[in-house]
Amino acid sequence: MAESKFAVLKTELATRAEIVRSYILSETAAFDLQPPELHHAATDYLKYGGKMLRPGVLLFSCAAVGGDEAIAIPAAAATELYHTWTLVHDDIIDQDAKRRGQPTVHEKYANWALNNSQLEVSEPEARHLGTAIGILAGDVQHGWAIRLMTHLFYQKQVKPELVLLLIREMETLVLNKLVSGETLDVVFSKSKVEVLSADQIMAMLWGKTGALYEFAGISGALLGLNSVDMNHPYVTGISTFMGRCGVAFQLQDDILGVVGDEKKLGKPVGSDLREGKKTIILYHCMEKATPTQKKLLLKTLGQPNLSTGEIEAVVELMYELGGIQYTRQLANDYLDQGLTALEVLPESRYKKLLRNWAEFLIEREY
Repeated sequence: MAESKFAVLKTELATRAEIVRSYILSETAAFDLQPPELHHAATDYLKYGGKMLRPGVLLFSCAAVGGDEAIAIPAAAATELYHTWTLVHDDIIDQDAKRRGQPTVHEKYANWALNNSQLEVSEPEARHLGTAIGILAGDVQHGWAIRLMTHLFYQKQVKPELVLLLIREMETLVLNKLVSGETLDVVFSKSKVEVLSADQIMAMLWGKTGALYEFAGISGALLGLNSVDMNHPYVTGISTFMGRCGVAFQLQDDILGVVGDEKKLGKPVGSDLREGKKTIILYHCMEKATPTQKKLLLKTLGQPNLSTGEIEAVVELMYELGGIQYTRQLANDYLDQGLTALEVLPESRYKKLLRNWAEFLIEREY
């Protein structure tokens, strides 16, 4: 049922994902990515596939306010590449070995170093080399994303003040929120859950996910309107819609990190528990747990060698304490707030696609 419900949306997203992916990869020669190891590291995740939700909704937002999607393609490509550098760096921080079912950049190049007959490295040295290449690849992607934003002027003749506004927003407000959210995630993973509040955890989720989704919506709307007016009703409506939906996306991601299908997710289920991530699920469970249940949760959280059986026991307890159900309802509440804000837009097939996308975020299984 869900598959047929979102069939049109998935087709529309896939069409735009291919346009955006081709646009980015066509730039590799001009961007002169050398040496070959850096070239491959900077483009690997783009070739792994992915739904490219952010560029898709940027283009939907542009058309939903009456604009031409073709004008916004460089911004959509830049947003995807910007998202990609954060993934490469996040995978290093989280020490994840897989992304979309494939090796993460740092893992791939650590293994490459170990198996390269031209290199003389120990395993720790190979791991460090892989990490270094991942950091450098993310740095290149970050700069590359800004280059793509300048194409709005050079290729699409978007007025300079609008291009500068978007770059300023991306490189100050969005960057600071993303890095702040990731920093909070890292610090919280080592903090006692008892000292954290729900507001602190939600602020972390907003920074990690909501900020870039909000930027995608704002960018699309401003480009569609050919305006620098951040207070235009359509811009503020889409901004609120995208921000709320971005948080709902992350809440659903936290749920899938506990109960999802590893084959569909492309990453190990239970990794959030092993890393000690502080989620709303965990916070709610700790509030409802008995002293004995709290002891079990705290004993297992942040243990990198948790067995499948131990993870299953924690998941069962999280269901018993209502943490997963509570988080799912919270995601639905954020979705409803976003959909209400979207009502300011005139009816169109693009507005319907945005609505459908929002519903997909919290009904998805991967």
